[in-house]
Amino acid sequence: MSARNETPHKVVQALGKNKCNGSWEDSTENLTMDQIKGIAEEQKDRLTGKSLYARCREVMGTCVAMRVRVEGMEPKVALNAMSEGEFSEHFS
Repeated sequence: MSARNETPHKVVQALGKNKCNGSWEDSTENLTMDQIKGIAEEQKDRLTGKSLYARCREVMGTCVAMRVRVEGMEPKVALNAMSEGEFSEHFS
């Protein structure tokens, strides 16, 4: 199993960077929901979620650990917004 196939590597690739910052204060990395969906589709066989929605939530969970914002929000805030239907247009 190669580290290049793991979700964190795919996140870094989508950002176009070599690595992410270590703190929220220094964090400038940001992914769009379309980029999250792309990673979730690419990692379909490696993620446990049965739906695209669930797999996107898994990728966003990875973003929490990596200090990468989603649509300009901290990932936990974006996950809550997602639960409240904010990104529903991406999953209809």
